[in-house]
Amino acid sequence: MTKLPRIAFGGFMLESNNHSPVATEAEFRDAVLLEGAELLADIAKPAPEVPPTVTGFTNAMDGFGAWQKLPLIMAAVGASGPVDQPFFEWVVRRMVEELERHIREGGPLDAVFLSQHGAAIATGDIDPDGTLFRAVRGVIGPDVPLLCTLDLHANVNQAMVDLTQMMVSYRCNPHTDMADRGADCARHLQRLLAGERPSRGFQKLPFIPPSTSQNTKAGPYADLIAFGQQYVGEDVWDVSINSGFSLGDTPKNGMSVIVTADSQARADQVAREVAAQAWSTRHRFVARLTSIEDCTAMALAAGRDAAKPALLFADVADNPGGGGGGNTPYLLEAFHKAGVEGCALGPFFDPELAAEAHRLGEGVQFPATFNRKPSTDFSGTLTLPGRVVKLSDGLFVGRRGMAAGRQMDMGKAAAIQVGGITVIVTTYRHQALDPMFFESLGIDLRKLRSLIVKSRGHFRAGFDDIFSDQQIIEADAPGLTTPMLQRVPWREVPRPIFPLDPELEWAPV
Repeated sequence: MTKLPRIAFGGFMLESNNHSPVATEAEFRDAVLLEGAELLADIAKPAPEVPPTVTGFTNAMDGFGAWQKLPLIMAAVGASGPVDQPFFEWVVRRMVEELERHIREGGPLDAVFLSQHGAAIATGDIDPDGTLFRAVRGVIGPDVPLLCTLDLHANVNQAMVDLTQMMVSYRCNPHTDMADRGADCARHLQRLLAGERPSRGFQKLPFIPPSTSQNTKAGPYADLIAFGQQYVGEDVWDVSINSGFSLGDTPKNGMSVIVTADSQARADQVAREVAAQAWSTRHRFVARLTSIEDCTAMALAAGRDAAKPALLFADVADNPGGGGGGNTPYLLEAFHKAGVEGCALGPFFDPELAAEAHRLGEGVQFPATFNRKPSTDFSGTLTLPGRVVKLSDGLFVGRRGMAAGRQMDMGKAAAIQVGGITVIVTTYRHQALDPMFFESLGIDLRKLRSLIVKSRGHFRAGFDDIFSDQQIIEADAPGLTTPMLQRVPWREVPRPIFPLDPELEWAPV
């Protein structure tokens, strides 16, 4: 009887902004925190909660034949601050305990797959990803394949490379290829199970690209990804180019290139060539934003003239997907004061206001106070005359982009009308990944004259059937996720680094 491959899977996903509030256990439990049988049950759902990297891997593995699915723990949350150290240590402990249990009950493992983000930090650990990999290695030994997916915003160091056989990063931003990259890991695993052992080349660049210049539909990062992919073939398994999470503010900050190839010489060669290409194009990565005053004038004009195209304003400096609070009031205050009409904004993270709207009920007029308990220096309190338009339990299945087919949960949510603006207020913090954040609360996006989204760029894959690139304006408002890197109060980032040190010279070695 043929022995089925015993493959354990799980992961830890967090993108940490070192200037944002601590990511707590409660935040993970409100997002994704699944173990054992719960994790197995979730991946079998039509609309699972787990990241698509996990289902991409497990579905592809099913396609290769029977295997033993050995669930570990999957802890995932959107971008936040550093993870609370005791909670992270609990996750690592549970990962180790489950690995040990699977080995004790069924014998050695053939491989481990982890869905990671790669840009986490903890309140007491600067490299949680490396710590988790090291803990897993301590159980499975040096020879059992350890594969993982990484977000293309991962901040990677040499230790992470050394502790794994494969690290496969997303190639799309917005990240619409997460399932594909999980499937890549399943495909590479077949070669590893057959006994092949590739080499890895690694280059770390002293370069932080601004977040708004990292889209892969077009532009410098798209060109760089394409440059790297031209090497992938018979002797090169994978080329992963991680722009890095610009606001991590960690010694791991900076772009990286990871190449997996048949030989060390080939892996090193390709990594050097891709890194050199990236460095040569660094001046193309420039943030270009529009002032609040100009955004307001544009929204006013769009609201007054139906012949003009509707506009989408991205509040890139308050992106929950980058650790922003999702609750800065700058654009809301400016648009409301100017009398902008036909506008919606969201999702605005304010559990207290959402709860008040639910207590009052639909149709009730009241003074809507946003941020009555400010959470950061940027979340100022703002009170405006409001009316509860619609209430929701906050549950929906995404229909486009990164959230398509996934169960999403805003918590108790409300559409609150303030003047000519409808604000979607939520109990849980999310970026605007999907039109359903608005449509589930009765907003017809095609009838709007302007839309403000709390997102840096992932909205582009969800709203592209309504707003073309020419209709998208990136606003220059204050916030924790500003792409204007000279404004960031850096503490831990290595120096010198471009563009903070624009005269820096560097070459791969």
